[in-house]
Amino acid sequence: MPSVKKNFFYSSILTSANYFFPLITFPYVSRILGVTNIGICNFIDSIINYFILFSMMGISTLGIREVATNKGNPEKLRIAFSSLITLNGITTLLGIILILIATFTIPRLHQHSELMFFGSFKLLFNLFLIEWFYKGLEDFRYVTIRTIIVKCIYVVSIFIFVHESTDYPTYYLLTVLMVVVNSVINLFHSRHFVTFSFRDISLKQYIKPYFTLGLYLLLTSMYVSFNVVYLGFACGDKAVGNYTTATKLYTIIIAFFTAFTGVMLPRMSALIGEGKIDEFKLKVSKSINILTDLSIPAIIFMVILAPQIVTIISGSGYEGAITPMRIIMPLMFIIGYEQILIVQSLMPLKQDKVIFTNSIIGATIGIVLNILLVAKLQATGSAIVWVTCEIALLILSQISVTKKIGLRFPLSPFLKSVSAFIPLAILIIIASHYIHNSYILLITTALMSSIYFVIIEFTVLKNSLITSLLSRFKRAFHNNC
Repeated sequence: MPSVKKNFFYSSILTSANYFFPLITFPYVSRILGVTNIGICNFIDSIINYFILFSMMGISTLGIREVATNKGNPEKLRIAFSSLITLNGITTLLGIILILIATFTIPRLHQHSELMFFGSFKLLFNLFLIEWFYKGLEDFRYVTIRTIIVKCIYVVSIFIFVHESTDYPTYYLLTVLMVVVNSVINLFHSRHFVTFSFRDISLKQYIKPYFTLGLYLLLTSMYVSFNVVYLGFACGDKAVGNYTTATKLYTIIIAFFTAFTGVMLPRMSALIGEGKIDEFKLKVSKSINILTDLSIPAIIFMVILAPQIVTIISGSGYEGAITPMRIIMPLMFIIGYEQILIVQSLMPLKQDKVIFTNSIIGATIGIVLNILLVAKLQATGSAIVWVTCEIALLILSQISVTKKIGLRFPLSPFLKSVSAFIPLAILIIIASHYIHNSYILLITTALMSSIYFVIIEFTVLKNSLITSLLSRFKRAFHNNC
């Protein structure tokens, strides 16, 4: 069985690549296309992603869980894989029908029918992406190598084919083709591990968790993807451009911890299956400590320097993204901790009903707040809605986990970490008053923050995993020198 550290290494690269490569292209694309055309692409993509959520339902989690459970038995693995693909195929077909109906009946979508048509291919090929299968097998090395190769081709294609503001359909088509290529490669590679067959497939046992977990994802999207959809209909493409720009860096930073939770899900499911509850709780506690120590300094850095970051990444015309970005950045801790509670704790414990109930409450809050705030506050309102809903879901999930395994919010370590990084916030504020060049300021404060982080980890916080990784990096650096 691959080690957690090795899987985390590959998964970190994989998840970060999903956001790092767009970060390479985004400064170029945002300047070429402009805030309005960026908003159009993101608005349509949010619509498509909503249909993808509907078509995929709970397979991303259920698939990992079932593959991790049955990977030691080839016949059971074949039946589980074939059953899940068949179930996913049915909902995907329904999703394609609905997306075509929506394109021709809703004027706002028919206006961008070309992009909607491209997006329908993204919807179709998500059926064959089967990332859940490889995560269940813990084969993160293959997925990482494949992703990086395809992403490199994508980046080169962007610079070759996107030159004018009117090239936004080309930009979106290239984004869709990246999914298509990954899906085709994955499908052929999967034949080394499993074959699809209708023989002995069993849909009945998977229908309830498939739709329960799927409804959870759909409901939580009411204050993530739905925010963009509602904002687009209520306030237009420019507001969407500002909001999605504000969320861009957040998604990159949270990607690192998402990589960790993605690696831990099959491992945590296995521990529950083996009855190793104490080891399960220990790993959850370690995950919380890692999140706290990594997220707090990142939040401080991003909130204080939001104006400079937005200017460098997106250029002029995106000033409306600064305030939403500052509001959204605390989600690095909020959602990171929420993922520990849900993905690493409640899902392996098969508390699907609890997850579903909590998500209904969060979705209801999201719908009400969208109606009350977004039309007036636009992108800032969407940011407030998202943060408020995630806090509500975190509280509900914490109550559920405390009842189930007695794990409480780590208030003392959290306050210790916050206190340790308050001087860093003061140093960054002072630097921002004296350094007026955005590039020099970011480079200087990033270096200063890195040094401060290392010192604090070794002298105050002393997180064993982080200090171990830092020590290995130091030894590797000295050996290369």
